[in-house]
Amino acid sequence: MRTCCTQYSLLQLWLTFCVCVVLFFSIISFAFAQATTDDVLKRRAQLEEELVGLEARIEVQQVILQEKQRETVSLERDVAIVDAKIQSAELSIRARNLSIQKLGSAIGTKENIIVNLTDKLGREKQSLAQLIRKTRELDAFSLAEVILANKNFSEFFSDADSFNAIKAALQESFEKIELTKDKTNTEKNTLEDKRGEEQDLRQIQELQKRRIEEDKDEKREILEISKGQESIYQNIIANIEKDAATIRTELFVLSGTDAIPFERALELANIASRKTGVRSALVLGVIAQESNLGENVGQCLLTNNPQKGDGKGINTGRIFKQVMKPSRDVDIFLNVVNKLGLNPYGMVVSCPPSYGYGGAMGPAQFIPSTWVLFEDRIAKLSGNSPPDPWNPRDAFIASALLLKDNGAGKGTYTAERLAALRYFAGWKNAKKRAYAFYGDDVMALAAKYQKQIDILQQN
Repeated sequence: MRTCCTQYSLLQLWLTFCVCVVLFFSIISFAFAQATTDDVLKRRAQLEEELVGLEARIEVQQVILQEKQRETVSLERDVAIVDAKIQSAELSIRARNLSIQKLGSAIGTKENIIVNLTDKLGREKQSLAQLIRKTRELDAFSLAEVILANKNFSEFFSDADSFNAIKAALQESFEKIELTKDKTNTEKNTLEDKRGEEQDLRQIQELQKRRIEEDKDEKREILEISKGQESIYQNIIANIEKDAATIRTELFVLSGTDAIPFERALELANIASRKTGVRSALVLGVIAQESNLGENVGQCLLTNNPQKGDGKGINTGRIFKQVMKPSRDVDIFLNVVNKLGLNPYGMVVSCPPSYGYGGAMGPAQFIPSTWVLFEDRIAKLSGNSPPDPWNPRDAFIASALLLKDNGAGKGTYTAERLAALRYFAGWKNAKKRAYAFYGDDVMALAAKYQKQIDILQQN
């Protein structure tokens, strides 16, 4: 039978061994994590440098584009505009790729941290379990065993207190690790959402690039016909401009409702303009952009099917995804639609992108929680109560009101472009480089519609 003294000595040795093991693995984990972090920081700095360079080049193309658009129509000017648009789109896509790589690098870092923390947590829990078992042995010593082992009381209880202190420190340590791991995991999920947003924006930019390539093909054809001569080009421009009759019959595509003749769309835009002071062409540009921007506009339905959705989402086969944010928009949407006497599960809304929610309604693409903030003002200006987001008249007025609130009433190019960006991305994100394409597209459409308006006014 072992003596108390032998047991106690072994216990001290075990305690020392446990502390050493924990320290050793902590040092190794820290060194590995530090090396990984250093590599990631270098790569991130490299990506950041490349991104800054690309953004500077994009800015140059934007300046060229704005300067050329102010010039009189000419062969050289129009070719320069097309080239600037194409280069800007291509640089934006490259910048988006770098941004996604940077986010991926950051996500990888967070994943490594989570793995290391999980490993460390496991080791410390094992050490704590061993210490708890040994504590029971320590607690099992009787007063007689301490006396017989020639161990004085103060030394015995001092060692026991130290033992318990280490056990408490380990407990506190893995509680902190759990908190850090949870925080890191939350940060990783946030980065994943941002990467999804970046990827969706890149897809939109690819659509934009295809449109520009189509413009480039058209310009190439004109150049071939004109053989580079300005006089011939001016004649071609004059011949291809639409006359008033053609413009009046051109269909204006709307989201969530039927297309209408351009003349009717202009009439609605003029009504909205007179009531808000926002330029008609800008209202048309925003409505057109909202209707044609993505493939997920006005194609989804709310559902009340219990676990194929439990509430208010869409069933996409294997994956269920909520169309609109339940806590923010669903109840408001149901209220808006019910007031109109419509079937809430039969009205199309925008589909959710990978990084968030959809649910935008009608030609102006208002989400329910935004629409309800404008309802009284829309009703007052349109004469419809309650206003209907799928009604073109109400939608045009809603769009103009939001643009006015966003600063479009100033009427300058800069103010209108910023108002359009705020319409799309909100005030907080309006100046982010990622969303610049939206403002550029809206202003290009507004310029196109202004030219058509001018032709109609001349006839």
